Amino acid sequence: MKLPTIIGAEKLLNEAKQRNPGAWIGHSKTAALCAKKIAEHCDNLDADFAYVFGLLHDIGRREGVTDMRHIIDGYRFLLSQSYDDCARICLTHSFPYKDIRSYNGQNDCTTEETEFIISFLENTEYDDYDKLIQLSDALALPDRATYIEKRLVDVVMRRGFNDLTIPKWKTFLHLKDYFDKKTGTDIYKLIGV
Repeated sequence: MKLPTIIGAEKLLNEAKQRNPGAWIGHSKTAALCAKKIAEHCDNLDADFAYVFGLLHDIGRREGVTDMRHIIDGYRFLLSQSYDDCARICLTHSFPYKDIRSYNGQNDCTTEETEFIISFLENTEYDDYDKLIQLSDALALPDRATYIEKRLVDVVMRRGFNDLTIPKWKTFLHLKDYFDKKTGTDIYKLIGV
């Protein structure tokens, strides 16, 4: 896998915090902890890898206050660091439902960037790390883990509702069920909610 060590990932996140402080830093740390705790109970996942992916899934926010653009900024930044697997997570984490129109918020990407994201999603088969970070993103508030439903409502209150919000929510609930089965327990117990 092409990703930094935990210490390296923490350094990247701290550098990003200096460039653009905000609640996204705490959210990323919470997502990382959720991913690690869940991965510890999955035979095919490495908990340290999961933690790094969680820490860096929103690293594109280092470039400033943006909306969907953060996914392409993160992708480019991590590719420039030769962390290809982390770069992939930057693009996949926002799309458990593989339709760019399902994004909650504004598309502030260029036409070319939008076309790239669409093509990337169409040509990428999600693995369990993609799915885990999508789920962990939906479990993470800036200061604690939470129930998926609470986080999803939080996002809609800040970023809006669209025609694909309900299908996207159903995908998140399927992800929870998927990881409940993989871990053999209710993931809420693992993450302490």
